[in-house]
Amino acid sequence: MQAWIEFGQGPLFRLCFVLMILGLIRIFILTIIGMVEALNRNTDKIVPYRDLIQKTLMWLFPIKHLWTKRPFYGLISVLFHVGLLIVPLFLAAHVLMWKNSVGFAWFSIPRGLADWLTIIVIVTGIVLFLMRASSKAGRALSRKQDYIWPLLLVVPFITGYICSNSAIGPAAYQLMMMVHVYSANLIMLMIPFTKIAHCILVPLSQLVTAISWKFPAGAGDMVIETLGYKEYPTWVKKPRLETPVELKVKEEINAE
Repeated sequence: MQAWIEFGQGPLFRLCFVLMILGLIRIFILTIIGMVEALNRNTDKIVPYRDLIQKTLMWLFPIKHLWTKRPFYGLISVLFHVGLLIVPLFLAAHVLMWKNSVGFAWFSIPRGLADWLTIIVIVTGIVLFLMRASSKAGRALSRKQDYIWPLLLVVPFITGYICSNSAIGPAAYQLMMMVHVYSANLIMLMIPFTKIAHCILVPLSQLVTAISWKFPAGAGDMVIETLGYKEYPTWVKKPRLETPVELKVKEEINAE
């Protein structure tokens, strides 16, 4: 079993890491190409970059609007993501593994802080799963992976915490370590092919939205014609809630 652990920490880790990086680079490049093509197709070339940068920073650091809507969910989500990013990158054992695998490393965080962040990730991940499963609105918008991801992400944290802080036998330790290593590799491998790819797309989300909502010239008239309101004045009250036939009947009744 130790040989499988070493394989997971060495060659398999490097393979999964390379595939993750290449996959994220591919998504990033395709997103940039899509934005450039969309902007070139449109006559409106104005992009409010300063406003978009401001909005992007607000989403990356949601201190201002954290307490405005669903404050408890927002706080839980922020704590979950903070621990999710810091522990894998800055835990001393992980930093050493990175150095042995890729040849370079960086500073690490204290052991006590890593343990507390690990516990926070475990607790908040389970809470996020329960909140999504118990919310009618959340269930309506969720896919299967939305339930699986929070649970899968906490697996390496649970097993890593057990290996670091529990007095277990050699066989149990090796089993926990194998689950820890291979679940982490699986997560890296799946990131570019699932919704977790948003980790690379979040900085571009506001820019993509701004460019995507630049409709071509005449798009508004085409929408009105498609909805059947071409022959009706724009001041008709609640035109989207009434069909052209209903409006015609009302006009005939009013005329009588």
